[in-house]
Amino acid sequence: MPELPEVEVVRRGLARWVLGARVDGVEVLHPRVVRWHEAGPVDFAARLTGAVVRDVVRRGKFLWVELDTGEALLAHMGMSGQLVLQPPQADAERHLRVRITLDGGHADGRELRFVDQRMFGGLDVVPLVPTPDGGPGGRGGPDPGTWTPSGPWLPPQVTHIARDPLDPTLDEKALVVRWRTRRTGVKRALLDQALVSGVGNIYADEALWRARLHYARATDAMTGPAVRRLLAAARDVMSDALAEGGTSFDSLYVNVNGESGYFDRSLAVYGREGLPCPRCGTLVRRDRFMNRSSYYCPHDQPRPRAGRW
Repeated sequence: MPELPEVEVVRRGLARWVLGARVDGVEVLHPRVVRWHEAGPVDFAARLTGAVVRDVVRRGKFLWVELDTGEALLAHMGMSGQLVLQPPQADAERHLRVRITLDGGHADGRELRFVDQRMFGGLDVVPLVPTPDGGPGGRGGPDPGTWTPSGPWLPPQVTHIARDPLDPTLDEKALVVRWRTRRTGVKRALLDQALVSGVGNIYADEALWRARLHYARATDAMTGPAVRRLLAAARDVMSDALAEGGTSFDSLYVNVNGESGYFDRSLAVYGREGLPCPRCGTLVRRDRFMNRSSYYCPHDQPRPRAGRW
């Protein structure tokens, strides 16, 4: 499943092309991908048609397109969902599920296509509601070089999602307090989207390696400086991944132009079982964790002992 850097790459690509564009037409090619839109495919298409794109926003791994109707097109990427922009004459992708024709802006005549091989993802048209803290819903705007806040609203499905490490409005002091009162392992905390969002399995392992923390270390045994060091590591690794277009291990993750990211070439431990740690040369180890894997360096990330660290 794409994590923050991959979703932000898609958000930037969409924002570049679709801001100010009007939805001219919608074709739902498979009803399953709009299953969360309870009114059905016809209503889904009707709510989008004629709307103008006001912003493209991301919070953590969640992405939505704000419309001038006060609603938003919320995208659930799932395991294999892709949003790509194509000219209408381009050959249809094998797993094309929804086709949205755009007019105006830089998108004149282009189609926003939702492609999903496994169909765990989907699209929904939802209302926008005020953010619980009164701050911006997430990152929006067309400029990839700066953090541009969106308006103080977001889809109801995202109200429980915490701010992410790249969000300058993240209250890090409050997060450190919440972190240290949890009684769980540090990687479980990193993956908890209600605590800090945007981090998935790949960047959790990479951030823990950079912070020299074992995935099983207890959150309530960590000092404040250790928590802040981990947050800084997560921020750095995701910024580095953004600079390389995200991480692609196969064709299931691409940007809006259908191109893959290259951060997989810079991963230190994730997916590198049996290879030398780039910092100390110790062979990287893989453990089973929450029905997936955790990769770590046993020398630089020793298993925790009792007491504070």
